[in-house]
Amino acid sequence: MPSPVRPRSAWGLLDLAAAPTDGPVAFGDDLTPWSLLDAYRHGLYPFPATTVEHRLLNELSYEPEVAAGRIGLQTGSGYPYGVAWCSPDPRPVIPAAEARVRRSLRRQLRGVNWTTTADVCFERVAVQCREGRTEYWLTDELLASLTRLHECGYAHSVEVWDGDELIGGVYGVRIGGVFSADSQFTLRSGAGKAAVAELTRRFAEAGGIAVDVQRDSDHTRLLGARPLPRAQYLDLLRTPHRPSPLRTGRRPVQLLTD
Repeated sequence: MPSPVRPRSAWGLLDLAAAPTDGPVAFGDDLTPWSLLDAYRHGLYPFPATTVEHRLLNELSYEPEVAAGRIGLQTGSGYPYGVAWCSPDPRPVIPAAEARVRRSLRRQLRGVNWTTTADVCFERVAVQCREGRTEYWLTDELLASLTRLHECGYAHSVEVWDGDELIGGVYGVRIGGVFSADSQFTLRSGAGKAAVAELTRRFAEAGGIAVDVQRDSDHTRLLGARPLPRAQYLDLLRTPHRPSPLRTGRRPVQLLTD
């Protein structure tokens, strides 16, 4: 596959052993595709600040912890507090091979004529995930880098369709046997959950180990997510894995109700 990878960033030097379990573990504004991919490889995902006020708030709130060495700071950044990098402990993950569609979602999907695809319109799914939000973390710069990673085979999307209408989707970045699901959207009740369930199924078919849903919540637990200690999550990322491509063809969503 084509690669955007240049010499690796300094994320490998970040020690997460004593990092905060919640909130930022580092700051640094390098959102280039190669730095972004390397961050995911080291268990990080970004939250860019969208306003000057937000950047100043980051600096005022976290500078003492940065100075004390509890939160990392990416060297060479023009304005490092512009992007917060997170790595929660524990990390909510869905074991791909053990995932089951909950009964409530199966009932919801029975009788609908929706279909699913993968990697048909990555950028459209990502843009939809920020639609209608007054403040969103998916900035144009981050979207451009994620789109580049998609073009190079590292970032993927799953789409849910009602006829020709896109009604739900999810996207994220694949690192070996782990898929880090960044965001989902839904325009019909259940479509977003169906997208995550379909992603997990297709990822399991491709030999994937786990789908990381990044932030723990009642919603993600309903999707089958379990808390995994950060150290074990990082071990998963380091596990050698020969990737197989996601199957991209159109499928009836009814397959999720079997």
